[in-house]
Order: sequence, then C-alpha cells, then structure tokens
Amino acid sequence: MGSVHVERTEDGFVARNDRGGEIVMGTGDGLFSPLELLLAAVGGCNIMTVEPLTAQRGHRLVGLAVDVTAEKAAPTLLRSVTVTYDVELPSEESREVFEAVAERVHERHCTVSRSLAAGTEVRLELPPSAPQA
Repeated sequence: MGSVHVERTEDGFVARNDRGGEIVMGTGDGLFSPLELLLAAVGGCNIMTVEPLTAQRGHRLVGLAVDVTAEKAAPTLLRSVTVTYDVELPSEESREVFEAVAERVHERHCTVSRSLAAGTEVRLELPPSAPQA
C-alpha cells in the first residue's frame, strides 16, 4: 500500500517515494527529525481527510491547520500524540459539521493516527549473511 526508500547521503538522510517526492531528514537547522515527520504525518493525514469531507457537506473551511505535539513516556517511546485544530469556520452552523467530521476522521479514517493508536507491528528484516571466504 505504501513504501518509501530511506538512505544516507553525504548531507544526511533522504526519504523518497515512488512518485518522485523527497524529504531530507536530520537534526540540523531546516531539517525534520524522524519524530517530527511522524507528527507531520499524523497532522497531514487528519487535515487532508477532514478538508474534503467538510467541503463535500457544503462547509468549505476558511482556514484549517493543526498543531501536533507528542509527550514522551521514555527517551525512545511516546506516551501520547495530541492533534489540536486551528480552524476558521465560514459560519457558526459549520462548527457542528466540522466537529462531527473531525471526530469521525480521528476514529475511523486517518490511517496514521489509527495505526499508532492500534500499536501497529513494525517488523525488521535484515539482509542474509554474506558467505565467508
């Protein structure tokens, strides 16, 4: 369903998808860390799903953004991820539609958030050992 190729380069690390997209990763200025990319994926999945569903119901949002934050349980383990919406509604009647759609997206439609909540298994595959000479 989805795949990316990540490799070390002379300047850091780069992730590429089959459609030609690239994201440079690292810890330096102007770069996203892998954790920040995970948070961006959660936020992107939510608003990229909320926006068209709200518009289909006749309520095109004037402004739509999210802040996504993580709380750590341990140095290498997240306790929670929080998605906070910043939305400008075209009318007060749009609030009910937006809130219902956002809840539904969170509970049933955002693959990234749902996978984190479900504790998706991550498998490791190592290359076979090279034959000894």
